[in-house]
Amino acid sequence: MANLKEIRNRISSVKSTMQITSAMKMVSAAKLKKAQDAITAMRPYADKLTELLQNLSGALEEGAGSAFSEDREVNKVLVVAITSNRGLCGAFNSNIIKKVNQLSNEVYAGKQVDIMAIGKKGDDILAKGGNVIANHSGVYDDLTFENVAAIAQELMDRFAEGEYDKIELVYNKFKNAATQIVMTEQFLPILPVEGAENSSADYIFEPGKAEIVMELIPKSLKTQLFKGIRDSFASEHGARMTAMHKATDNAGALRDELTLTYNKARQAAITNEILEIVGGAEALAN
Repeated sequence: MANLKEIRNRISSVKSTMQITSAMKMVSAAKLKKAQDAITAMRPYADKLTELLQNLSGALEEGAGSAFSEDREVNKVLVVAITSNRGLCGAFNSNIIKKVNQLSNEVYAGKQVDIMAIGKKGDDILAKGGNVIANHSGVYDDLTFENVAAIAQELMDRFAEGEYDKIELVYNKFKNAATQIVMTEQFLPILPVEGAENSSADYIFEPGKAEIVMELIPKSLKTQLFKGIRDSFASEHGARMTAMHKATDNAGALRDELTLTYNKARQAAITNEILEIVGGAEALAN
């Protein structure tokens, strides 16, 4: 059995860890509220804009908007892996890395698969075994639509120039603080809604359908990427808050167990001392 000093040191260490995990939980909870409000307010707008674009692009004549809707034979794929810059958030990052590896090794086996990392954690791991062509981890330092739009424009340019035949986003979709859903979402080419070309809806376009779609395409794609990063940002804080809550509970249980062990060891030491005193007194009496 460990001596009393060692047990006291372990109890002190566990208490210090509890203070850290509890503080991180509260910080993540405060950040989560803001991030959750942002993605909840944005999601209906982004979904409706994407739906509108898909319906319109599906009904376009050949050649209009084809730069981003051209369906090519898939030989070169770019996977955008959206992770976090910091850890201590459970399986948040590892789930994305597993999904990216599955896409590379199974879904697109035999094809050229490159990776664009958004988040240091994903870049650190994927760079060891995959072809990471770019890392945009700095976007989290100032998460604004303008900064994300620059990344989306880079993706659009790469696709339009024929550098890649397909671009996919992999990110965690925020459901609640305890649940994040790994999403694989096609970014380019734009997928038209089935049956959109035969839709009976009658719209009046001003100035024209092609002009409207060409204006909407860049905005919709930038908004789609921004929504994905916002979803991931909210999911990160939810995952970290949950992980730190569990870590605090586990540290509390360990502290209680160590305290009980300490009390038992202390009581045993006191009992031994009493026995020694009684034994010595009896020896002197005889």
